[in-house]
Amino acid sequence: MKVIEFYFDVGSPYSYIGFHRIQHIAEQYQAEIIWKPMLLGGVFKATGNSSPMAVPAKARYSMRDLKRWSDLWQIPVQMNPYFPINTLQLMRLITAVQLFQPEAFLNVLTGIFNAMFGQPRNLNDLHELIQLMQELGLDVAQVKSWLEDEKVKSELKVITEEAIARGVFGAPSWFVDDELYWGVDHLHFVEHALSAK
Repeated sequence: MKVIEFYFDVGSPYSYIGFHRIQHIAEQYQAEIIWKPMLLGGVFKATGNSSPMAVPAKARYSMRDLKRWSDLWQIPVQMNPYFPINTLQLMRLITAVQLFQPEAFLNVLTGIFNAMFGQPRNLNDLHELIQLMQELGLDVAQVKSWLEDEKVKSELKVITEEAIARGVFGAPSWFVDDELYWGVDHLHFVEHALSAK
């Protein structure tokens, strides 16, 4: 079985591009995606890395670069005007759905990514976030319970620490056969690895 492990954080616009592209690649090569939600802030802190948005020249370049990938792969992307958005609660939510309602995972993840960079919404705003949860068919009371669940918190921490231990320093990151590929500009190497299996 061909397997792609995908480490991501919904606060990363490149993870949004990668999220859409990797599904196309997985279908093409009949590969399974193992979704690995992690806290990018924790990865940055552990590795001494930082967001490209923290460097003005790099941020300007990234905006142009995102448009290039968007045009190439026909994946509509818009920078969220409310950026930066604290993704801790969002990543806990995604982890919780993966643990407790796996059948809804892809739908919820798609909806959150879309609200971040497809049709951007202010997910820093609690009312906006609650509305999104309702639109995605989630029970708001259940979500609040999940966000405080120690199993959820632990799982997100474990996956983040696992990513760091495996050499991940940014998002999106993929593994095929324990080989790390970072960034959407290296997805052709992911395809090459899959085609060789």
